[in-house]
Amino acid sequence: MAKRYIYSIICMFFILILAGCKSTKYVPEGEYLLNKVAIKSDVPDVKKEELQSYLRQTPNASVLGFWKLQLGVYNLSGKDTTKWINRMLRKIGDAPEIYNPEQTDMSLYQMQKFLQNKGYFNAEITTELTTKKQKAKITYHVKGNRPYILNRYQILIDQPDVYQIASDTAHSLIKKNMLFDSNVLDAERERIASEMRNQGFYNFEKDYLNYVADSSMHNNTINLQLGFRQLLTEANDSLKDKIFTQYRIKEVIIHTDYDPLRRNNIQERVDTIRKGDYLISYGKKRNLRIQTLINNCFLVPGELYSDRDVEKTYATLNALAAVKYVNLLFREVEPGWLTCYVVTTPAKSQAFTVEGEGTYSAGDIGVAGGIGYQHRNLFRGSEQFSIQGRAAYEWRQVGGNAIELGADASLKFPSFLIPFVNSAWRRSNNAATDLNVSYNYQKRPLEYSRTIASAGINYSWHKQGSRFRHSYDLVDFSYVYLPWISDEFKDYFLNNQSVLKYSYEDHFIMRMAYNGSYSTYRPNRPLSNYYSLRYGVETAGNLLYGINHLFKMQPADDGSFRVFNIRYSQYVKADFDFAYNQVIDPNNRFVYHAALGVGLPYGNAASLPFEKRYYSGGANSVRGWAVRTLGPGTFKTDNTYIDFNNQSGDIKLDLNVEYRVKLFSVLEGALFLDAGNIWTIHDYETQPGGLFRFDTFYKQIAVAYGLGIRLNFNFFVFRIDYGLKLYDPALVGQDRWRVKPTWKDDMAFHFAIGYPF
Repeated sequence: MAKRYIYSIICMFFILILAGCKSTKYVPEGEYLLNKVAIKSDVPDVKKEELQSYLRQTPNASVLGFWKLQLGVYNLSGKDTTKWINRMLRKIGDAPEIYNPEQTDMSLYQMQKFLQNKGYFNAEITTELTTKKQKAKITYHVKGNRPYILNRYQILIDQPDVYQIASDTAHSLIKKNMLFDSNVLDAERERIASEMRNQGFYNFEKDYLNYVADSSMHNNTINLQLGFRQLLTEANDSLKDKIFTQYRIKEVIIHTDYDPLRRNNIQERVDTIRKGDYLISYGKKRNLRIQTLINNCFLVPGELYSDRDVEKTYATLNALAAVKYVNLLFREVEPGWLTCYVVTTPAKSQAFTVEGEGTYSAGDIGVAGGIGYQHRNLFRGSEQFSIQGRAAYEWRQVGGNAIELGADASLKFPSFLIPFVNSAWRRSNNAATDLNVSYNYQKRPLEYSRTIASAGINYSWHKQGSRFRHSYDLVDFSYVYLPWISDEFKDYFLNNQSVLKYSYEDHFIMRMAYNGSYSTYRPNRPLSNYYSLRYGVETAGNLLYGINHLFKMQPADDGSFRVFNIRYSQYVKADFDFAYNQVIDPNNRFVYHAALGVGLPYGNAASLPFEKRYYSGGANSVRGWAVRTLGPGTFKTDNTYIDFNNQSGDIKLDLNVEYRVKLFSVLEGALFLDAGNIWTIHDYETQPGGLFRFDTFYKQIAVAYGLGIRLNFNFFVFRIDYGLKLYDPALVGQDRWRVKPTWKDDMAFHFAIGYPF
């Protein structure tokens, strides 16, 4: 019955959209709907996507390249705009894009200029207009003809510093036989000017450089000369001296506690401290320590001025939690010397949070409360300290009252707190050290008493300007201890198949881990394809195992070593995750994803800890299966409920393809195809068919497909995915291919926050 209702709703939705999809409904008489724009080009060095960016008029957005959903929604509206339903449909839909020949001419002109800038001076672009039933199709025919190639490149500059940088063939962007690309030529001028400023030439700009091109050979080749502009060659000696003087930093003056809303607050300093050639001025209080300010300022007195150092200073000071705004100013105090002014505005340093709640259940009354405190500048070095405490008490009618107490604290330093790291490395990397600890105690007289504790030290860092990010857990402890559990609680809640069981078992994990990430995404180029990858490795128990053997400690009766009378875990685990975004246009993209994880228990452990094992199915995996219901291998549980213990494994593979489309407003749609499964490293008796074998694993890869709807509010994405099984390795023979899926066994809904990958 439920399936029939959903199918009916989907059919009604498509019928309504199609009914309104007479796309020319609101196209005025004598005009045309711009239905399609095509570019046919024979230019091998220019992608069609580059030419498309210069189109001044494009058709209404479409789904899968043909279904103009947003236009269809708009056309569902009636002509009476006084009715709210018509206004609403027009607001969420898109009005028809009416063909405008002036915009076509402008597009042609922009593409022509672009091709000329790429070296195709003789390019020819023509347009072809095809009309049918008030619909127009524009085809741009691009014929590049023979491009101009750079033949000889000369540098006619007598200033030795500029000449040395410009003639550096290893870094120069200009190469022999390259296309005569004006964008590359301009980028080379910027490179030279930037490197000059990095070497102290504070006043040097790219506009002082000029190209002279000679195409008189009449063979589509150009001889190019780089020289100074006339305004520089004819400038007086004092101006030339100013431009070609290397500047050094004479003094760095740091103003703290600057308030942009108050006038003359820089002059209202109440305290100044000098340390060498650094002068730090404070307001009513010292917001940051002197050494913290100096360590995060890369403009060093006595050294040459550098644009690169300016960018590093902005980046490191803005990264401090205690700093809200930063501004750098320079003033020439004498020939060849600059004074640098660093002006900072402090952020709010402290915050408190308080929360409370009350409960009433079956006559039992409970109260709970929590308090939190955060300090963003604890030791005046932008250290972030946070602590939270929570307490709960429940008055019970039977069996005594229950109590819960908990606290967690963290302290984050904006630096790498580790010995043997030189200052040059510290200054070239943005780093942080995070110390954290948590504790929770629960006492429930009729059920159990439990202690949960954890602690860790984490380092995170990335090099200035690098796309790589790194994180290293030097040590991480996790400890769960239950001194007492009632027999009734064990029998009712902690049977062998209960998911709660693994939260109420003693365990101890001492691990270390490294995780890294890399992304080619550029916010200033949102329509470019990009990829991201994440990778990591972690290991646990090795240090404890080594200590046990070093001191020849005796194992327990079962042959295992223990800490606090608890068998500790020992394993190694590695993960890799890759995602590639193929951007078609602002409204359409394909995303390809692959993830692989492998965990190996050894030594003191027969299996991975439950929370470290992999599972398959769910909103971020193979979406035709509910979470934790797929695998391992061909394993199929006989239970009617999820078998959390047995449906987990040591190896995981996920392969996904997803088409994403913006429908209208905040609503997005998706079509997806998922594949994957999990497997075990060892052949466990309770998981028959779960063992990974190279000759059979590919036959055990499950496949699912489906569609999704997402609400994209920018700051978060709410997602609903509907998946159907296509290939189920747990079944036998032809039943594995689910060509006639059933509602009960072959479909799954998923609700989640964020994209799946």
